[in-house]
Amino acid sequence: MTAEKVPGQFTLVLHSHLPWLANHGRWPVGEEWLYQSWAHCYQPVFAALRRLADDGFTDLLSLGITPVLAAQLDDPHCGTSMYEWLADWQLRAMEAATSTDPDRRRMGHREFQAAATALHDFETQWRHGGSPQIRPLISSGVIELLGGPLAHPFQPLLDERLRRLSLSEGLADATLRWGTRPTGIWAPECAYTPGMEREYRAAGVGHFMVDGPTLHGDTALGRPVGDTDVVAFGRDLTVSYRVWSPKSGYPGHANYRDFHTYDHQTGFKPVRVTGKNVPSEDKKPYDPSLVDPVIDKHVDDFIGCIRDRLISESERIGRPAHVVAAFDTELYGHWWYEGPIWLERLMRRLPEAGITVGSLATARANGYVGEPVDLQDSSWGSGKDWRVWEGPQVQHLVQLNREVTGTALDSLDKRLDGRSGGRDEVADQILRETLMTVQSDWPFMISKDTAAGYAQDRAYKHAHATREICAASDAGKEHHAAALAAGWRRADNLFGALDARRLPSREGGF
Repeated sequence: MTAEKVPGQFTLVLHSHLPWLANHGRWPVGEEWLYQSWAHCYQPVFAALRRLADDGFTDLLSLGITPVLAAQLDDPHCGTSMYEWLADWQLRAMEAATSTDPDRRRMGHREFQAAATALHDFETQWRHGGSPQIRPLISSGVIELLGGPLAHPFQPLLDERLRRLSLSEGLADATLRWGTRPTGIWAPECAYTPGMEREYRAAGVGHFMVDGPTLHGDTALGRPVGDTDVVAFGRDLTVSYRVWSPKSGYPGHANYRDFHTYDHQTGFKPVRVTGKNVPSEDKKPYDPSLVDPVIDKHVDDFIGCIRDRLISESERIGRPAHVVAAFDTELYGHWWYEGPIWLERLMRRLPEAGITVGSLATARANGYVGEPVDLQDSSWGSGKDWRVWEGPQVQHLVQLNREVTGTALDSLDKRLDGRSGGRDEVADQILRETLMTVQSDWPFMISKDTAAGYAQDRAYKHAHATREICAASDAGKEHHAAALAAGWRRADNLFGALDARRLPSREGGF
């Protein structure tokens, strides 16, 4: 029996993103990060969405997939290496299953079964890449697809010409892969600066995500920005932080599998959280039999939170309200092992609780939009400002990005000025390397001290590639420039459709 109808609409928004990792190291940071996320997050989450679509569910959530992640899920090297990674997972599980230690032996049997399930799913669903998985989800109507800029830059700090190109090329990349051009985006890091809404409008973007404080905490309705009809939807922190916040959330429950503690003989995660302040060596073995009732408890708690929030916000604004909960997709399975199960149960039970579920596009179409608003500089990072991406600890990257961007644009303008004819592969590669240099991931990882050395190396490597191609081009050494461009192109085989001829002119304008 369905409960009494709750006013308004709830929208779940998921943002799927990893930086380009292929051929840039394996462990502890590098391709391993991609394969863990693929096996523990993307595979089970997409399987859940397929089951929901098969059962007739539609318009369940807005799913953002960044072009740089999509490129990896479609990349032949990544696909082959992922298959090998899954096989290695099963082999490691077989070894653990022969252990004389009963806890490790139980873990081995459990991991063997999980690996076998993942291998079967990969063989039957993913062997031709990620795009064949995403297209049916779009066509079934179970998701709204959100796009994004090509290489996940921190847009407010990016040169306007590159910013406009990155957005238009990112949307074109989505069209090429999935046969549909997104009308909504998840702006990288939910970052915004005044004027971007006009760029969004010019690119055909009708709505985008910001964090709750950007709308001063009033997220009950989407808001047109400035003098445009481009709508900003804000993340409701009261609801979103119930699941995951900087300090708390469901994944920290004592019975859930602990993410941080490894069994160094196998690489598996053998223990449960046990307690917030319990040292790793004192944590108890993971026991799946303890998990199921906790998942149900957290589903019911979150539904209650959504219900209460919709009612209270509708009463506050005097009309049906809109509540948006937004998370990184990788929370579900990669960071929170039980997350995909929780997610599927939640989406099945929300309608039974009288809660209307729909995407951001549906919310906009159904009038969950308030009065226009002028937004200020913001992000969803620490302090809800730009400190993570331009603070003192990453000033060297801010300067690097500014210098590399200037060098690249000067060189591109020389190459492209008045030129007619076909593609310019040297110019294309200068753009690729520039966009890879200015990815938002590198300053984030340094500011948060998560594999900071890796992030710094990556930023400077792509900057070096940009500079040396530009230097050869500027010196008129065309053969050398072409050889350099081809070599760096082989190193990172992505964004083949990127065409430097579409770089906006220096004169600007829309």
